[in-house]
Amino acid sequence: MSQFIETNPNDLPDNVFQSIGQEWMLITVGDKNQYNTMTASWGGWGILWNRKVCFCVIRPQRFTYEFMERSDAFSLSFFDASYRAVLDYCGTHSGRKVDKARECGLTPFEVEVAGAKTNAVSFKEARLVLTCKKLYFHDLDPAHFIDPTIANVYPSRDYHRMYIGEIVSCLVQAEQSAGVLL
Repeated sequence: MSQFIETNPNDLPDNVFQSIGQEWMLITVGDKNQYNTMTASWGGWGILWNRKVCFCVIRPQRFTYEFMERSDAFSLSFFDASYRAVLDYCGTHSGRKVDKARECGLTPFEVEVAGAKTNAVSFKEARLVLTCKKLYFHDLDPAHFIDPTIANVYPSRDYHRMYIGEIVSCLVQAEQSAGVLL
């Protein structure tokens, strides 16, 4: 059974380009009664509106999109390399058809998100969990692509909706917290 310690996001040793772009993450939305998770390799962390934020993008046909539209909280979960097959499965199977957590042996848990009306769900096997309160959304508009080659990423014209969330809590595995300044 894993245990998490809350830490300041400023103290994370993670390289965001590697954590998201190469190792991937799970975006999870909903509560313990009904949630969905999906693998993502696009997104980021930073400062906006004088707050620590993250952004993620979700295509409208994804099952997670429906949950994100109904919720004002979500989590981003990061795993060590031994979970690559799990992340691959969660990115290639729809939560409309399968219970991804059960199929992959993940243990969901609910996290209260301060200032949000809804909670977030993550997984006990994650090494790092960012819980976020939704602040903003925006549909990507191809008319605003300054580099026209970006449109090649959207052959079906299914443009992402971008969500910006304030990072409300940053949880790290207790046994992995040695590299984090607590």
